[in-house]
Amino acid sequence: MLFSPQIPLQLEARRPDRFEDFIAGPNENALAAVQLLLDEPGGSLFLSGPDGSGKSHLLNALCHAARERGLAAFYIALKRLPEEAAASLEGLRVLDLVCVDDLDCVAGNPVWENALFACFNEVRAARGRLLVSSRLPLASLDIGLPDLASRLAWGVRQNLNLPDDDGKLEILKQRARTLRIEIPEDVQNYLLKYSKRDMPSLLQALELLKDAAFVSKRKITVPLAREVLKN
Repeated sequence: MLFSPQIPLQLEARRPDRFEDFIAGPNENALAAVQLLLDEPGGSLFLSGPDGSGKSHLLNALCHAARERGLAAFYIALKRLPEEAAASLEGLRVLDLVCVDDLDCVAGNPVWENALFACFNEVRAARGRLLVSSRLPLASLDIGLPDLASRLAWGVRQNLNLPDDDGKLEILKQRARTLRIEIPEDVQNYLLKYSKRDMPSLLQALELLKDAAFVSKRKITVPLAREVLKN
């Protein structure tokens, strides 16, 4: 086994996402459905939505919330993982929560599909909770194993939508508070106007801006943001 389910740190996302940091916007129903899983042993939820809609944030937030309740939780992001990592899904029936991110990245791969099907069966049989995410809705995934598609269809399905410009600004401000930095309104608007407009790029620009301000011992200003985006 390449990764041990007893030591899943190698598969954990290095992010501090919490429910209180999630700007729901048009995704209030999806947020409520994810939070409800904490009180539903045996429950399963399939989240779909484009990059930047908050899928990974919600998966990580649920793991944090579960651990704060004393539950055993496991998170795995399938993006860029080799087939050998599929073995890490063995034996997860001992856990209270399993969160699987980026299902669309392995759809059609028989090694991953069989490992996921076995894992989901174990989790369900043990009354564990299951949260799965994908960029594409379940019906649009090219899943080769019919039993896996059928198993995923048993649970609740929710779609996440991208935030509008006001929502993006709220997310930037929330992330700035998490990073313990002040980002003036004119800098927020500058990033929204001149950075790539998807949320991953905007948040990355904010992180780079924070680092640049720290290294150069400068305040966060539009001129500094212009330098960061230029480089």
